[in-house]
Amino acid sequence: MEYACLPVGRDFMRDSLLQYQPFRAFNVIDDFNREALNITIAKSITSKRVILELEQLIQWRGKPKSIRVDNGPEFISQSLRDWCEDPKRQIELTFIQPGKPSQNGYIERFNRTYREDVLDRWLFEKLADAQAESNRWIWIYNNERPHSSLNNIPPREFLLKYGKLHLPADQSHEFATFQQDDDGDVQFEEKTIFLTVAK
Repeated sequence: MEYACLPVGRDFMRDSLLQYQPFRAFNVIDDFNREALNITIAKSITSKRVILELEQLIQWRGKPKSIRVDNGPEFISQSLRDWCEDPKRQIELTFIQPGKPSQNGYIERFNRTYREDVLDRWLFEKLADAQAESNRWIWIYNNERPHSSLNNIPPREFLLKYGKLHLPADQSHEFATFQQDDDGDVQFEEKTIFLTVAK
């Protein structure tokens, strides 16, 4: 499976509430179809929080073959390395070159769009308000907003049209959506995850 993460740490997206209280956004996108999979809003996002979010994402979306990250403190931590190298996961953890954000171009583009559409557009009084607006925006971004790099169709439509799923031999159906629960028999193609932090 292929999905990209906007990292935590020094490269995370940062903003502040109306009362000047800072917060961060940990964003995760699918590199294949540019689908926004998660935006986590919190005052602080540690490597443990990154791992928690990735575990939840794997339960829903499947295990990636590899994760590419920048050199933020949350990504160079031993805990993330140990989590990736665990025998039940065996996810390859690789790093972009320092000072080369172009190696995470999809995420950089996503961060810019998210900042313009949400963070620069609204003033939030509470973290819950920022999270709620981010969740509303994700739905529009994934289901309604056409992407020129995806033949001018939204990410979900592109995934359903061109995405590949590994299905058990006795099943021939594909999911209508990836937000529904399954019985654990469907496995997504393992590809690459990209973790980066937005500035």
